[in-house]
Amino acid sequence: MKVIVVTGGSSSEREVSLASGLSVLMALRDSGFDVRAADPVFGKEQPDENVIFGKRNISRDFPSASDLKKYNNRKTLEFVNSELFDNADIVFIALHGKFGEDGRIQSLLEMRGVKYTGSGVTASAMAMDKNVSKIFFKHYGVPTPEWLLINRDVKREYSTEYFNILNNNIRTSLGYPLVVKPNDEGSTVGLTILYEDNVENLTEAFQKASAYSDRIIIERYIDGKELTVGILGEEALPVVEIRPKHGFYDYEHKYTKGMTDYICPAELPAEISDELKRLALLAHNSLGCRVYSRVDFRLSTEGEISCLEINTLPGMTELSLVPKSAHAAGISFPGLVKKIIELSLS
Repeated sequence: MKVIVVTGGSSSEREVSLASGLSVLMALRDSGFDVRAADPVFGKEQPDENVIFGKRNISRDFPSASDLKKYNNRKTLEFVNSELFDNADIVFIALHGKFGEDGRIQSLLEMRGVKYTGSGVTASAMAMDKNVSKIFFKHYGVPTPEWLLINRDVKREYSTEYFNILNNNIRTSLGYPLVVKPNDEGSTVGLTILYEDNVENLTEAFQKASAYSDRIIIERYIDGKELTVGILGEEALPVVEIRPKHGFYDYEHKYTKGMTDYICPAELPAEISDELKRLALLAHNSLGCRVYSRVDFRLSTEGEISCLEINTLPGMTELSLVPKSAHAAGISFPGLVKKIIELSLS
């Protein structure tokens, strides 16, 4: 079976994607697949794998918005239309973030008639859009923190008066503490937690998020445990608790070895673990996701569960959560990757 691992890409999660892609590539080769890696940013002229992956140490900081402008997404069109995919049995999508996890690459592959791993076009797009996914969560009875969506007008200059009015609205509708984040980014890119009512901090958080998206989510912050549930096929995997050693689970904590402790299975009462799994499957199915995903939750100090988001292409690195959860269920990393391909083909 010939497999193309599509990795890298032009999103803010490019470095994480390359790490995921390398892990998947090695696991597939160990399992006897005919596999090669390819990166959309190079278009139809793909370099050697050593050039694609380089030295895979993920930076502690995500790329700036200006850094990402050097990538020409037109190359993705020639990439998908190239001879690379002529005899591929399936594409393993190891992309994260925009242009990879949001349905765009899935749409191009479908038009090309190439099979790929993970969720389809519509489910991928809806899961990437935090506002849309939260609307679906509420409709299907999956608890999620209250939120506001701000559509930023790129032609408008936002005054101090605007942020004063916005802060007053937030104070009455949501209250503090808050999370301010881009509507369609992952890995906590552009995210800020605001613990206190402060207009200057709100302004700064808004500007940080708007560097990555024209739609900004302002969401009630839930103090408590950080938990996640992987989905594989129609099964919820063991719950993982995430314990950053200081601060919150940001980009640095996610991708720097030793900065976060992971407990799997999470040390929770059985009824709470069962409910988390039930809600994870419900959230996964509510958006029409398929094959695999990861559903993120907060468990408040009062014991209330809140679903934050779904990741349709969760990380596949040594620090990633779905592989940890699968391992706790007795599934090796090569076995997980193989199962994802089998489920995608079926």
